Amino acid sequence: MKVQPAAFLRTTLPLGIDMAAEYDSGRYHSIWLPDHMVSFWPDSIWTPEFTDLAKASPSPHRHLDGMAVSAAAAVLTKNTPLATTVVDTVRRHPSMLAQSALTISHLSKGRFILGLGSGELENTVPYGFDFSKPVSRFEEAIKVIKLLWHSDGPVDFEGNFFHLEHARMDTELYDGKAPPIWTGAAGPRMLGITGREADGWWPAGAWTPEDYAAKLKTILDAGDAAGRDMSHFTPALTQICLIGEPDEVDEMLQAPMVKSIILMLTAKDLAQFGYEHPMGPDWRGIMDFDPVKLSREAMIKFCNEMNPQAIRDIMPVGTPKEVALKIKGFADAGMRVYKLMEYGGMGGMKFSATSAAKVRETEDEIQKLVEA
Repeated sequence: MKVQPAAFLRTTLPLGIDMAAEYDSGRYHSIWLPDHMVSFWPDSIWTPEFTDLAKASPSPHRHLDGMAVSAAAAVLTKNTPLATTVVDTVRRHPSMLAQSALTISHLSKGRFILGLGSGELENTVPYGFDFSKPVSRFEEAIKVIKLLWHSDGPVDFEGNFFHLEHARMDTELYDGKAPPIWTGAAGPRMLGITGREADGWWPAGAWTPEDYAAKLKTILDAGDAAGRDMSHFTPALTQICLIGEPDEVDEMLQAPMVKSIILMLTAKDLAQFGYEHPMGPDWRGIMDFDPVKLSREAMIKFCNEMNPQAIRDIMPVGTPKEVALKIKGFADAGMRVYKLMEYGGMGGMKFSATSAAKVRETEDEIQKLVEA
């Protein structure tokens, strides 16, 4: 089976744009660029008291514009596709997304993938954006983007969120092809939209191969029902993991920043594995997460109550060979492109220094398994 890793190009300071040439070597299916205002790390414990990473960076939220960095990467590379992972449809009007995507498509000579998601609280609410009905807004935004790309002449559109009157986008598609749209999706409604509208998918939470396969089936069935040819659809995966020898992993799991991974998961996610979420039974993960509002006291309580075994049970944890074997399960479930997000590096500077090498070693082990 054809399974490839993706490269991850940081869009935070210090910027890793100098890595673009290495990522364009042919090893990677695509180069993925995040688009955030805020990271998932609580401000209250981003201090030397809790992590030496705070000595290297004054804030975990030094984000740059993901679309702008994508444009820069487009002219610094020649071969590998570029993908935003993901731009939300709350902060950016679909007409601007359509234009920016076309711009980067021309700069990259057709290599740009527009990765879209419905948004997260931390990137929207603090800045005054309306975060109500994000899925409906997401679905309508995609319709507007495609309408602008594929219409001849002025466009009229009257939706619940967006209004176009004699709007035009006369910039032609590069080589006659619209940028592919990939989505970050997990819930049934988002999966249905993905099947009807998208060309690729990253699950925003699929913690077992069985769950991944079930979600992928929902997407493919929705596409088939809409009369789409799904043979070119790309199932992808962003997978949080911890890579290291047993003693290293034991130490990583005691670090507050590593424990904070659980804040990204919903109470429902944890319940599937037999754990109660320290943030309560109604916690919705990234939909509720606001790193500014989590006080030092709240985070100390969270870290004391959080069972590190949950991370071992839910995510790939272990040596490169052990993690590779777990990723092979997702490949067997239909995944074709993956990016390992090695969060053991959040355990401190000594782990972050070796994280990239561990990821590369694990990628090599995965390729051996899928090509066997």
